[in-house]
Amino acid sequence: MKLSELFDGVGDIEIRSLMADSRKKRPDSIFFCEKGMMNDGHRFVPQAIQNGAKVIVHSEPLPDINPDITYIRVKNVNQVYNRVADAFYGYPSHHLKMFGVTGTNGKSTISCVIRDVLNHFIPTGYIGTIAIEYGSVKLPPLLTTPDIDDLHGILHDMVDSGIEACALEASSIGIEQGRVDAIDFDTAVFTNLTHDHLDYHGTMENYFQAKKKLFDNLKPEAVAITNADDPYGLKIVEDCPCKVVTYAIDHEADYQVTRYQLKRDRTIFTLRCNNMEYEIETNLVAKFNLYNLVASIAALNQNGISITQMLPYLRNVTQIEGRVQRIDLGQPFNVIVDFAHTPDGIEKLCQYASAITPKGNRIIAITGSAGKRDTAKRPIFGKILDRYADMIILTEDDPRNEKPVEIAEEIAKGIEKTPYIIIEDRYNAIRQAVEMCSENDCIVIMGKGDERFIYREFGREPYDGDDVIARQVIKQFYFGGEN
Repeated sequence: MKLSELFDGVGDIEIRSLMADSRKKRPDSIFFCEKGMMNDGHRFVPQAIQNGAKVIVHSEPLPDINPDITYIRVKNVNQVYNRVADAFYGYPSHHLKMFGVTGTNGKSTISCVIRDVLNHFIPTGYIGTIAIEYGSVKLPPLLTTPDIDDLHGILHDMVDSGIEACALEASSIGIEQGRVDAIDFDTAVFTNLTHDHLDYHGTMENYFQAKKKLFDNLKPEAVAITNADDPYGLKIVEDCPCKVVTYAIDHEADYQVTRYQLKRDRTIFTLRCNNMEYEIETNLVAKFNLYNLVASIAALNQNGISITQMLPYLRNVTQIEGRVQRIDLGQPFNVIVDFAHTPDGIEKLCQYASAITPKGNRIIAITGSAGKRDTAKRPIFGKILDRYADMIILTEDDPRNEKPVEIAEEIAKGIEKTPYIIIEDRYNAIRQAVEMCSENDCIVIMGKGDERFIYREFGREPYDGDDVIARQVIKQFYFGGEN
């Protein structure tokens, strides 16, 4: 593409790529001097030029000017980066039915259910915490919401592959950093808002306002779908310029659950919508997943899929790895693996464990807390576990440059009555839980889900995943390595 197709009053320089990370080699590229929390792209212009940048888009004066380089000064680099990336990749989100899902918890589940069900009608992709998936392509995840260039590039590849819709997890940080500003959303879904990412946002109000931007910026033809049971659910759509649709269990809503039965391996419920009632059965479990499923149903229904058409595909939704994932090899106790890493997520998972554990049996909880992330929630974790668990095992969870034992001790400050032990190595923590488990007990492994890495001081280190380790340990301890 010629530079003149992206900017007025410039020469016909051939542009082959875009760059915001000066460390990456991008020949014949435009480098955007973005300002982040830690770094300012203006400092890395020489490195960007060395790695292939022909054009520099900047907002601050630059000390050194290279006569072989084209410089374009703008007021807002992020805004221009969004516009250019959208044009460079051929406006891909405009060619897709785009679903954006945001909230503290539930983004992955809702996005994956939308993808899973809609795939029966039109080819649908997914971008989020779990993976990047479309057609036969399955790639490891980048950020929950990828950076601007990556995001538009992925959507471009989806369009080229014949994909017609995409469900995208929109994180609060991704929204705040403007990564989705140029995405043409057709539907936005709000799940809930609870304590998380306050190390970045500072306050719950700032966190809320970051989420709210997604809804404030929707086009008039879009649909906003919000949780009427959440305290922030109606507030987040107050300034929304488009149609608003609600879902709920405890309040009146456009999509309302009127009756439900939560079972160990299934959920049965009645959904009322447009003066009609639908009897629905699904393999998704726990009350919080009931919210996730109803949000997905509302999003799909608002995009032309009737609830009757969905019913066969809701009965057995594809297992979302690491999300309320039951590990069942025939052992005489329950093992649940989940990504829960917020106070609300941990409490809801513990509530589900309490509901399926017979009186007199134990809940054994395994968790940690990420290093260099929102330290205020650590003792809150301890208080929650203290209410629900009968035994607590504290272990590592992306410690980065903090010591896992010290993180565990901060969690333990919230524990008053429940016995707990600290086992630094996560594999050994899971093994210990299995070995101490009795018939009909329940092990809840929280924090990592299906992630295949652990962040340590010098970056990512490979990790088998909680689900894989749980299976390995159960096989070894109960079946002698067989099964």
